[in-house]
Amino acid sequence: MAVIRQDDVIRSVADALQFISYYHPVDFIRAMREAWEKEESPAAKAALTQVLVNSRMCALGKRPICQDTGIVIAFVEVGMDVQWDADMSLDDMVNEGVRQGYQHPDNVLRASVLDDPDGRRANTKDNTPAVIHHKVVPGDTVSIEIAAKGGGSEAKAKFAMLNPSDSIVDWVLSVVPTMGAGWCPPGILGVGIGGTPEKAMLLAKESMMAPIDIHDLQARGASNHLEELRLELFGKVNALGIGAQGLGGLTTVMDVKVKEYPTHAANKPVAVIPNCSATRHVHFTLDGSGPAEFQAPDLSEWPDVEFELGDDVRRVNLDTLTPEEIATWKAGDTLLLSGKMLTGRDAAHKQLADLIERGEELPVDFRNRVIYYVGPVDPVRDEVVGPAGPTTATRMDKFTRTMLETTGLIGMVGKAERGPAAIEAIRDNKAVYMIAVGGAAYLVAKAITRSTLLAFPELGMEAIYEFEVKDMPVTLAVDTRGESVHREGPKIWSAKIAERISAVNV
Repeated sequence: MAVIRQDDVIRSVADALQFISYYHPVDFIRAMREAWEKEESPAAKAALTQVLVNSRMCALGKRPICQDTGIVIAFVEVGMDVQWDADMSLDDMVNEGVRQGYQHPDNVLRASVLDDPDGRRANTKDNTPAVIHHKVVPGDTVSIEIAAKGGGSEAKAKFAMLNPSDSIVDWVLSVVPTMGAGWCPPGILGVGIGGTPEKAMLLAKESMMAPIDIHDLQARGASNHLEELRLELFGKVNALGIGAQGLGGLTTVMDVKVKEYPTHAANKPVAVIPNCSATRHVHFTLDGSGPAEFQAPDLSEWPDVEFELGDDVRRVNLDTLTPEEIATWKAGDTLLLSGKMLTGRDAAHKQLADLIERGEELPVDFRNRVIYYVGPVDPVRDEVVGPAGPTTATRMDKFTRTMLETTGLIGMVGKAERGPAAIEAIRDNKAVYMIAVGGAAYLVAKAITRSTLLAFPELGMEAIYEFEVKDMPVTLAVDTRGESVHREGPKIWSAKIAERISAVNV
């Protein structure tokens, strides 16, 4: 009979969270490498290159793959014969592991969890509490799957109560395009079917913890309905042409996972949750012999690739940027930004909007400036700033017209598409929107040479800073005419894929 020690649970959870912050799962590295090798869209291939280069850099430097180090989800199975050497509850053990894991001095992880979510939204400072799911099972071990799920992909979760005769494939194909690129494709889709609403969502989340094996399934063929559904969804979702970062391309998902549970005769609950290009999870089992140990991936798993820009790149001096210059840029242009840019995201924009509404002076001059939507990880050692990838820009859409029309701001950098209202505001004000690659946070941080706090220090990672950058790579996503790469790219590549499918079926 195993005796599970409290300290072993705490240390194992903390070590697991450090491990997954800088190591992609090996199956994910292999799938991403395969997607990179076959990608034909130049924009998508460049994005995948950055993700792979960033992933290897993080493995070597032991720093987070993404600045959004996630909310922790723990799936815990406790053997019925387990004995405990502990004075804390199991949830308290897991949360103490989260606290220690996120506050590790050599690799501080970003605290993103807020208490009082519809009120003060106060940061808990240590990323606790985790979301913990329990099962009691036969046996004398404790099995734990730890995942850290970013807010961008969680925000794209979808649920519906379908009629029993409705098509799940049709529903999934109707909702995936509405997810946009804020979930940082390519990744994995988890699908949960049946049970009750909350059970379907849990099934979708659980399904994503399984290894990527879609190509093995393609090779051997489906043996049941769920495998047939996986294959159909995999082919049809990729045929949408959304591609890496929503830029248009061959790979939108690297696998589709499905789990089901019996349901009421009148219902068909269905949930879809995406996992992003910063997929982070690991499984371990405690048997009383000590804390879990984690094996680092072999560096040969990553392709030997470097991030290189073509000859048509535009070099931009942010310190002398003018409306006349940005008017010459076209959607799809690759830009290298150097000079000073401002930062700010949700909370900062809300405070700025409140100041504008009250007619009060702003703490920062935005005239002819560019703002970067980012909430970086705290720096360690000699870092200027920790991993500092972009956050989803659509959350700032509601503030865009006000910011452009009242502050003199002319450019924004984030990730994913902008909504129709934001694009109209960008076009009307002759501004631009650029994207950095989500899932390449450590690579982006290497371009930041200085960071200065300017305003709203109480907001922590959401405060307004001034970054000095050198050759920060971005893609012009919306130009001054309102042309958007996120509209045109998927349209072009879905048509190309459709042509190829038609040619094969002739």
